[in-house]
Amino acid sequence: MKRGILFLFFLTLAMESGLGQNHSRIMTREKRELLYRSKRRWVLSTIEIEEESPGPYPREATKLHNDKKVYDHHYFQISGTGVDEEPVGVFTIDRKSGVVSVHKPIDREQYKHFHIRFDVIDEKTNIEVDKTLAFDIAIQDINDNDPRFEPPHIRVPVREDTPEGGLPVNLQAFDIDEEGNENSRVTMTIVSQPTSPKFSLKEVQNTKMQQLTFSGCFDFDKIKEYKVIVEGRDHGVPPRSATTTITLDILDANTHPPVFTETTYSTSVQEMETKEILRMKVADKDEPNTPASRPVFKILKGNEDGNYMVTTDPKTNEGILSVVKGKDFERTALVKLEVAVENEVPLFVCKDGVPVDPQNMPTPQSVTVEVVVVDVNDPPQFERIAERAFVKEEVPPGLTLFRPKVTDEDSDLDKIRYELVEDHAQWLSIDKKTGVVTSVKTMDRESPYVHDSVYTVKVLAIDDGKPPATGTCPLRIVLGDINDNKPHLVTKNTILCNHMDRVPVNGWDFDIPPYSGPFSFDFGGDNVEELKEYWKLFPTTGINISLLSLTSLSFGNYTIPLLIEDQQGVVGEDKLTVIVCDCAGGSECRGPLPSTIQLDGPAIGTLLAGLMLLLLLLLLVFICDCQGSSFKPLNTQDEGHQTLIKYNEEGGGTISKAEPTQIRSPTTYVTTVTAVDGLKQAAVPVSSNTFQVQTQNTTTLRGQATGMQYSSSGLGQASLPNNTTLKRQQIWNSSTMNRSGTMRTGFYRSISTTDRYIADHIDRRLYEIGEEQVDHPGCSLQVFAYEGDGSRCQSLDELSFDEWEEGTDFLQNLGPSFKTLGGICKKHMQEKNMEH
Repeated sequence: MKRGILFLFFLTLAMESGLGQNHSRIMTREKRELLYRSKRRWVLSTIEIEEESPGPYPREATKLHNDKKVYDHHYFQISGTGVDEEPVGVFTIDRKSGVVSVHKPIDREQYKHFHIRFDVIDEKTNIEVDKTLAFDIAIQDINDNDPRFEPPHIRVPVREDTPEGGLPVNLQAFDIDEEGNENSRVTMTIVSQPTSPKFSLKEVQNTKMQQLTFSGCFDFDKIKEYKVIVEGRDHGVPPRSATTTITLDILDANTHPPVFTETTYSTSVQEMETKEILRMKVADKDEPNTPASRPVFKILKGNEDGNYMVTTDPKTNEGILSVVKGKDFERTALVKLEVAVENEVPLFVCKDGVPVDPQNMPTPQSVTVEVVVVDVNDPPQFERIAERAFVKEEVPPGLTLFRPKVTDEDSDLDKIRYELVEDHAQWLSIDKKTGVVTSVKTMDRESPYVHDSVYTVKVLAIDDGKPPATGTCPLRIVLGDINDNKPHLVTKNTILCNHMDRVPVNGWDFDIPPYSGPFSFDFGGDNVEELKEYWKLFPTTGINISLLSLTSLSFGNYTIPLLIEDQQGVVGEDKLTVIVCDCAGGSECRGPLPSTIQLDGPAIGTLLAGLMLLLLLLLLVFICDCQGSSFKPLNTQDEGHQTLIKYNEEGGGTISKAEPTQIRSPTTYVTTVTAVDGLKQAAVPVSSNTFQVQTQNTTTLRGQATGMQYSSSGLGQASLPNNTTLKRQQIWNSSTMNRSGTMRTGFYRSISTTDRYIADHIDRRLYEIGEEQVDHPGCSLQVFAYEGDGSRCQSLDELSFDEWEEGTDFLQNLGPSFKTLGGICKKHMQEKNMEH
């Protein structure tokens, strides 16, 4: 029993021991694998390469290895900047040994470092056996660059009077070597400068710049351009340096005071005269035409009353002394002026190389100018500079308006004469000895010569001196207003648009209050009550009122008489013409304004007399026409062409056709042939009792030498009487209305029917009627049988015109030929003519 228990116990221990060893073995393996991964690393040292190394090349830079590369079937490979990226071909690696080589010198200022990737690859599988890692190659700087100034050359303007201290010149040097070491640290020093003034460099706080300073004075007269050379040197081994040149252009300053060319001056001037009396020259050694050389003059003493003034001539720099207020000889005969001169800018003085304090500057130079006042004839002096007179307008002439009071220290008052000038209205007169001004005409306040109720003239007092002197006194006559003007309308014509119901009415009176507005308005004339049915004034008092329309008015002109009463009861009559029209929404009439014509008595009488004479003339014509029997027109029996055909050649045939001749006929009915096509129309007047035409399509109206043809395509009807003639003799040639509805007229001519033409025509017709035309039947009248309705084309005989182009006096005596023809046609007419 005990043995069994011990066996089980040891068996359990053995099993636990085996399990523990297995667990320990597993844990140890996992730990070993973890440590193995953590130990994988690059075995590299720090890589630094000196820039611009002289070689020889290629040269070894470093050697790389990896703990994974333990067999010969692995190889090394690198990539990155300097290998397969710009700059390409700087670095390579031996595939087996891992030696990294450099093949060319490197400029650090262009490439400061290189980043290269490193891999170990299995030759059999071309698979990376480990992760890609990288390393950097740093380039070690050498002092291979000179310092550089920005800008390399400096030129600045400097005034000659610039105070000691800093100049507007800041210097800065750059070195592109590695920042922070001795190769890029630059120190600036002045290596060349003039003897005077003394230049130095001062560091500008919190910057790397240096400011150029100086002590002493610039001298423009000696040196106009200063040059300072500054060197910048770095602290590398060996040190490198560069220089820059600073050019200072000196601008002239006021370092020389102006000096008068003379020590004293003298001149003279007539009393009370204002003009230039003296010019004073000065000399200045500063640059001409600059503020440093332009002088400024001042009067220090003697000008307490402000009679004199000194200015500078900009071209010559002379001082011009002028009298600006006349000097009275009786008060002062001699004047002494002290005149000083200085420049436009303050004076700058440098003594022993040190600027002089402004408080210790020398005083400006001054001279004495003596001015002699010459006595002249003084003009008479009025008691007042200007006089006023008050008078009512429209006062009868003869009123005394002004009596002058004059004094003269140089002349006798009894020898002074007076004159009146600028009396444009010719209302006044003056006594030449006493100067009394009186009115010679009534004065109107509303005259165009009166301004603001004041009429102004000038009174002159002239003494007997040599030369004579004249004193002037303006006389202002203030005219009081009276109610001598009636109120009236400002605008007598106005427009009342159809969309409005009122128009403005404005009154005006040339008088001033209380003889003017506001006015009282009312209707005038004989039909006041009738006017009030159509119009209304609102309000009835004021300066500007309105005229209201009470009903709808037809377009036209309306004249409305108005009464305008001022505040004093003076009534003015005026008429307002109101034009009622369509304004189309605006304020002006859309079409022409209708006009109203009014005739006076003589015009109406002349018109009636003319009408009576015309009626008398028509009555005489009617009486003469009714004394004979009725005259029947000839039937031409020319239905073919509906006109007479004239032949001008005796031996010709039918080919000798001339233009159609038409005979006058007393036809009274006139109608119109209308051609319609689209939106265009053409009308031809036709003499006819009945004539109707209806067209819907294209219509053509054509005139030819043989007659007139009228045709219509579409629905058209026409009826023409057989016996119709024209009132006037006319010839139409080639008148065509085309398909677009446009009328084209080639030629139209109206023949004046004179006595000679009528006589020839009658002789020719007598010959045709009296003899038979056997040989040439085409040259005689032909009678055709009735063939039905006539042609729808109208004849030129149907044309009729409303007015006569010529008078009818030629009908009084048509000649013996016409009488013979009348005898053939009418026996009664022949007998009547035989009696005469």
